[in-house]
Amino acid sequence: MEALKSSLPILSFFLLLSLHSDSFIRAALADGVTPAEAKQLRDEVREMFYHAFNGYMDHAFPLDELRPHSCAGEDSLGGYALTLIDSLDTLALLGDREHFAASVEWIGKTLQFDINKTVSVFETTIRVLGGLLSAHLIASDYSTGMKIPTYDNQLLTLAEDLARRLLPAFDTPSGIPFGSVNLMHGVDEHESKITSTAGGGTLTLEFGVLSRLTKDPIFEQVTKNAVRGLWARRSRLNLVGAHINVFTGEWTQKDAGIGTSIDSFYEYLLKAYLLFGDEEYLFIFQEAYAAAMHHLYNDPWYVEVNMDSAAVVWPLFNSLQAFWPGLQVLAGDIDPAIRTHTAFFSVWKRYGFTPEGFNLATLSVQHGQRSYPLRPELMESTYWLYKATRDPKYLDAGRDMIASLQHSARCPCGYCHISDVEFHKQEDHMESFFLAETVKYLWLLFDLAVGPDNLVENGPYMYIFSTEGHLLPATPEIALVQEHCSYFGAYCNTGNIRNESQASDVPSNSQETYDGSLYGRVRNGIPSDSSLSDSTSISGLIKGVCQGLTHGQKFGISYVSSSRKAPEKSRNQRQSNVAESQSVMIVGSQTSDYSSSDNKNYHEKSLESSDGRPGRNTRQKS
Repeated sequence: MEALKSSLPILSFFLLLSLHSDSFIRAALADGVTPAEAKQLRDEVREMFYHAFNGYMDHAFPLDELRPHSCAGEDSLGGYALTLIDSLDTLALLGDREHFAASVEWIGKTLQFDINKTVSVFETTIRVLGGLLSAHLIASDYSTGMKIPTYDNQLLTLAEDLARRLLPAFDTPSGIPFGSVNLMHGVDEHESKITSTAGGGTLTLEFGVLSRLTKDPIFEQVTKNAVRGLWARRSRLNLVGAHINVFTGEWTQKDAGIGTSIDSFYEYLLKAYLLFGDEEYLFIFQEAYAAAMHHLYNDPWYVEVNMDSAAVVWPLFNSLQAFWPGLQVLAGDIDPAIRTHTAFFSVWKRYGFTPEGFNLATLSVQHGQRSYPLRPELMESTYWLYKATRDPKYLDAGRDMIASLQHSARCPCGYCHISDVEFHKQEDHMESFFLAETVKYLWLLFDLAVGPDNLVENGPYMYIFSTEGHLLPATPEIALVQEHCSYFGAYCNTGNIRNESQASDVPSNSQETYDGSLYGRVRNGIPSDSSLSDSTSISGLIKGVCQGLTHGQKFGISYVSSSRKAPEKSRNQRQSNVAESQSVMIVGSQTSDYSSSDNKNYHEKSLESSDGRPGRNTRQKS
């Protein structure tokens, strides 16, 4: 982070921040939660859910979302009972058979997506598609204890229909989807070509599960193509920006961070590997995570930097960053997760909520970012850290969160947005994710403390939570954990491996290895025999890992400079392009025989189509 090191004012700022934040954070500790109180808090969270859920059903259903102060409803996404769909797996988690079965039956008989509505591809995928798939997997499986006898895959049929209506968004030269699509007519000719990194890179779980369930690879293929399109356009520092043009591949906002517009891109890289066993996602996550920790992390906070120079552009904590410690738990990087969570929770303690933006230079709420829209990210990380450490301080944190919500956000028919965290002014709106995530993570936290009796902790499968908090089980049908290549097959010609590897800058004996410890002690879902160094002496085409090759050579994920246009280069020039790469493997126990200077040959040939344009897939993703 040379730009940071060379700037004395910024160094002084971080020194000041470190000195002030220590005392600021220490003030955030609370008294211990007793076992009896943990049970009481779990029951209180359950009551919070039903206060909001019943408020929605009584006053807003079948509109999308509840106006909890005026006890009315509004259509905010597509006009298809959004809050009910988003709440389905929370009902199942709470063991509410009656409401779960009745809701599934109503949706199966009533809902349709053949409507003239333009919707967000990202929000529709994570809220509606994810909610339908999660509920389908619960309602159709006896082992979940919530199987509905009369259920006949109606939600899966709806999910497939919805996903096919989203596919036109993926018809772009880069493979990165448009941000919006009309469910009846496809992409409007005037639709913006600018989308966020999170919007284009947070679709792999839902579309991938759908491919596994329907046996149609189109859904998984287009979403993986989008991730490849984004990663191929990373900077030489392995950082991605916030917004990109889906036609030209040019970054329109080059601020790199772990929060707004980027956050769940990182999340789905790791979770796609954990759920599907696809090691390509792990490789990308390792490089992306190492770069984030090197350039964005200023212990215990994270800043936004220019993706090309790593110069700090925004010393800000935004509330969406709060998911990061939870993701670090899944990656097994616990120590920085603990420190960062403590820092983030200190902001909650100061105001009773986390504002959308908190200025790290002034240690005050950022102007224009004073609201708290009932976000779940800090609850999510609190749950994962308690699960990993069993440290009672996370129960203290959960108790404080409940107290704030009950005291300042509760309103007649649900829970209100807080428009100003300093004055706790209420706003008449309740996002569907309050029921899908916020109360779900709080309930899981205290149920775990009492002695868990729920589908996630005691169920038949390891569950991966989507970015909307939906439960996606690692069933044998979904989690192909023994595959050491992409879902569509990574075929290596063993006769050419030796020649290619010797011609590259990577020593032929260099191997990235994985010892199965990625998921840490939290949930042992990764097979101990998983290794990227598996080899075979069989000649010809084999499905597996191409040994001795870089990630770019294995998967065709090349560095593409934003300052040039690929068609203007010759084939040889394109293939000789060099990119720097971090070899530091943060996730799990990794070993590597080569340094960052060795890992340079990112060949572009497999990324490009025959006409020289960036690789394109006409099958779409959200």
